[in-house]
Amino acid sequence: MANFTAKDVKVLRDRTGAGMMDCKKAMVETDGDIEKAIEFLREKGLAAAAKKAGRIAADGAVGSYIHMGGKIGVLVEINCETDFVAKTPEFQTFVKDVAMHIAASNPQYVSADEVPQDEIEKEKEILKAQALNEGKPEKIANMMVEGRIKKYYKEVCLLEQPFVKDSDKTVAEIVTEKVAKIGEKISIRRFTRYQMGEGIEKRQDNFVEEVMSQM
Repeated sequence: MANFTAKDVKVLRDRTGAGMMDCKKAMVETDGDIEKAIEFLREKGLAAAAKKAGRIAADGAVGSYIHMGGKIGVLVEINCETDFVAKTPEFQTFVKDVAMHIAASNPQYVSADEVPQDEIEKEKEILKAQALNEGKPEKIANMMVEGRIKKYYKEVCLLEQPFVKDSDKTVAEIVTEKVAKIGEKISIRRFTRYQMGEGIEKRQDNFVEEVMSQM
């Protein structure tokens, strides 16, 4: 039986900046001892990512991904601190992978901070109406909205989405791992996704399966 809670994992994540799955693993390895878990993450080079968060990442690369047949096109800007790192094969591959993820998962924003407040309120109204229509009391409905809005963020925010090449981790956690490995701050700044015929009524294909089939 685990000697820690989800709250303990969150505390560890807040203190180290490491990914959620890495924090959970650290807590398991150290039997729930947060201080030892911090040491564990530092030894793995994962906690160091938090210290780089305040640095300026003004270099980087603009990557692209074109789905076979030209159905979907993506441009993404990912920043790092130096031109040296920006030109490394590992960073270039990471940029390409993120562009491919965007093509497959169709996020609308980079992070939850970018979602307009009026859009969030509108979504909450819809979610509350759904809960009430399910016969839930208003108090319970309000609680359900808070849980469901997190699911909404996973649908529309790039950093909250499960990474297409490793669905056990979010894109944010993959970024944190890259920061720890490369040794520089990395941030996904912006992206643009084009889809052939977007806005025109037509048959919808399963683009996630199509994109993944090309890997």
